[in-house]
Amino acid sequence: MSEYTPVAPDHVVTCDDAGNRLGTVRRSAVHTVETPLHLAFSCYLLDDADRLLMTRRALVKKTWPGVWTNSFCGHLRWTEEAEDSLVRHADHELGTRVRDVQVVLPEFRYRAVDASGVVENEICPVYVARVDGDLTPNPDEVAEHVWAPAAEVLAAVRATPWAFSPWMVRQVSDAAAAAAEGGSPGARTLATAFRLDD
Repeated sequence: MSEYTPVAPDHVVTCDDAGNRLGTVRRSAVHTVETPLHLAFSCYLLDDADRLLMTRRALVKKTWPGVWTNSFCGHLRWTEEAEDSLVRHADHELGTRVRDVQVVLPEFRYRAVDASGVVENEICPVYVARVDGDLTPNPDEVAEHVWAPAAEVLAAVRATPWAFSPWMVRQVSDAAAAAAEGGSPGARTLATAFRLDD
């Protein structure tokens, strides 16, 4: 990895079906109608009361602008592992720190097409973490945010999936299934917040 020179400071790492890194594309240019498979992550951020941070994507976002989604997502840089990227994006997007990071769905992958035809195509492990500080959301990333009881978020996603990002809808469903099958500690943490074990 260290011998490769990325195309730009702000880039996305392309990969093959097994997640092996192939190269980089400028982040501003990667999302098109033929978006290559690339590396990313998603994170669900809880507070100490097990409320879940929901964010509404900024209206300037290229894909799914203005849509409600999980706490934050991001793309890996060439020198980063997913958890390094997660810490960087917590600061960049939300102006905060995280602790107790756990993987929920280590092999999550999805492809989705928004109304404009732009494609998301990611290998995107899913994490849950605890917030460790106040929030100062970046308006270029986040239009609105709300802390909500995780169980209410789960009920809303199940009742109105069209109101949320397609990756969040799938992640919530997959995390619930993983927890029911005795999946990762992270899946169980999220399941407890969703009150799936009541």
